[in-house]
Amino acid sequence: MYAESKSERAYRLIRDRIDGGQYVPGYRLVLAPIANELGMSVVPVREAIRRLEAEQLVTFERNVGAQVALIKETEYLHTMQTLALVEGAATALAAPGITADQIARARDINQTMRETLNAFDPQRFTNLNLEFHSVLFESCPNPHILELVYRGWNRMKVLRNSSFSFVPGRAQESVEEHERLLQLIEGHAPILEIEMAARAHRTATLDAVLAHSDEQRHADQIQHAAPAA
Repeated sequence: MYAESKSERAYRLIRDRIDGGQYVPGYRLVLAPIANELGMSVVPVREAIRRLEAEQLVTFERNVGAQVALIKETEYLHTMQTLALVEGAATALAAPGITADQIARARDINQTMRETLNAFDPQRFTNLNLEFHSVLFESCPNPHILELVYRGWNRMKVLRNSSFSFVPGRAQESVEEHERLLQLIEGHAPILEIEMAARAHRTATLDAVLAHSDEQRHADQIQHAAPAA
């Protein structure tokens, strides 16, 4: 029987918390508290962090220590742009074959998303969002495009980013756009119209996140430019 090493236990704990959004980008990974929680010395925790660093999930900076890797805006931009293209195409190609049962399933998921808006959990909303879109693109008859879609979603998981954490107001708009997309598919709209709607839905989230980033940079510049009291 396989006995999990202490280093593996520490790795799994940290990795699960990074993937689950508990340890957000920039979160400092202090060895001692993690070691105490696991009932071990800091040595296996340090080994786990080195492994995560090799996977580019953690960075180590002098005088700062280990922290969850920050999301590179250009990487997010390129991933979302690509995902908009391939997911739009996959959804459009799948649309003629989408059944009434699939539409009903997607609408149920979207309703759950709507109900979560009052007690908003960005990570849960993101998981439901993937579930919703999967119903629409999973029937895509082109396996090469479908592979690119899954690759894009997996890349987003590696980035560990819930866009809705930064722009929670975008969630309400997203739910409404989902319903519009379902109506287009139900109404047998032209494939190109469905593709453009799916693509615009994805890029609207990207635009909201980039606008938020610009606002944050502007606020930081003002703060740093302000004279000390």
